[in-house]
Amino acid sequence: MKIALDAMGSDNFPQPDVEGAVAAAREYGEEVLLIGDEKIVSPVLEKLKPGNLPIRIIHAPEMLTMEEKGLALALKAKQKEPKTSMAIGVDLVKEGKADAFVTMGNTGAAAAIAFFRLGMLPGIERPALAPVFPTRKGFCVVLDIGINPDIRPQNLVEFAIMGAIYTESVRGVKRPRVALLSNGEETGKGNFLVREATPLLKAGPLNFIGNVEPKEVFAGAVDVAVTDGFSGNIFLKSSEAVAKMITDMIKDKIQSASLPVKIGGLLVRPALADIRKMLNPSEEGAAPLLGVDGLVFIGHGRSDARAVQSAVRVAAQAARSGMQDLIRREIARRGPDDAKTGGVG
Repeated sequence: MKIALDAMGSDNFPQPDVEGAVAAAREYGEEVLLIGDEKIVSPVLEKLKPGNLPIRIIHAPEMLTMEEKGLALALKAKQKEPKTSMAIGVDLVKEGKADAFVTMGNTGAAAAIAFFRLGMLPGIERPALAPVFPTRKGFCVVLDIGINPDIRPQNLVEFAIMGAIYTESVRGVKRPRVALLSNGEETGKGNFLVREATPLLKAGPLNFIGNVEPKEVFAGAVDVAVTDGFSGNIFLKSSEAVAKMITDMIKDKIQSASLPVKIGGLLVRPALADIRKMLNPSEEGAAPLLGVDGLVFIGHGRSDARAVQSAVRVAAQAARSGMQDLIRREIARRGPDDAKTGGVG
C-alpha cells in the first residue's frame, strides 16, 4: 500500500512524523509519501538513514495550524492549487496516487479539507470520526466524536452502517453489535435524536441491540457505539481525563507509600504496564474519517513516533480491506424509501 503522511501534522513535527514513517516502512514494508516542507523534513529523514526503504518526500510549501478556523480555513480547503501538506496529501488520494492519507494535525482542518476536496460517498450526508475505545473485553468503535455536533436521526443510521462495516472489515469483528449511546438502556430513553433514530436502526439488518450507557461501552457490551459529535467529544475527553487521573493517582500513591507498599508496587508493575498499554492511544495511532470519498485517518497532535507508525499500519489495513467499496455498496443498496426509514437491506 502507498500511504500519504502529513509530515507537518504533530505538535512536535516533523520528528515523530518522520520517525514513525521510517518505522512503518521498515516493519510493514508500506510505501510512505512524506508530505511537508522539504527543507525541514529532509534533514530529519537523512539522520534516520532510511537507506532503500520505500519513503520519499513530496514538497508542500505551507501547513495548517491548530489556529486555522472559519472562513480562512474554508478558503484554504477549497484552494484550487494545493499548497498545504494536508491538501496535497488528500489530493494524492483523490488522484489515486496514494491509498490513504494520515495526519496528526488539526482535526477540524483535516475534516474540512477531506470534505471539500474528496466529497462524500454517494448516499452519505455527514462524515464521522471513529476512534477505538478500549473495553474490558477488547475494544469499541465510537462515532462521531467531534465532527458533527448537530445532526439528524438519519445521520446516526449512516454512522451505524459505516461503523459496523469498519469494525467488521478492518477490525475483524463478525456481525458487530451496534448501539446508540444514551443516558439509559430502556427504549424511550435519550433525547429526541436518540428516540427518533431507534426505530430507523431497528428497521435495518444491522445487529442493533438498542441503547447503551457509557458503562456498558467500557464493559464490552457493544462493538459500535453511535452518537452525535457533541456527545461523542465529551465522552472521549472525559474518558481520557479519567484514565489519566486514575493511572497518575495509582503511581503517586505507590511512590509516597511505605516500603512494603512500594515493594508491592514493583510486583504489580507488569500488570499496570499492560493496562497502560491498553489505554495508550499510540497503539491505534489514528481514527478513520468515515463517509468521505477516500481513506483519511486523523490522529492526535501529541502523537509520538509509535502512534504515527500505528496510524500507517491501520490506514494500510483499511485500504487492503476494501472498506470504502463495502460502504459504497451497502449505501447504494438502500432504495429511495430506505433513506427515510433506515433500511439497509
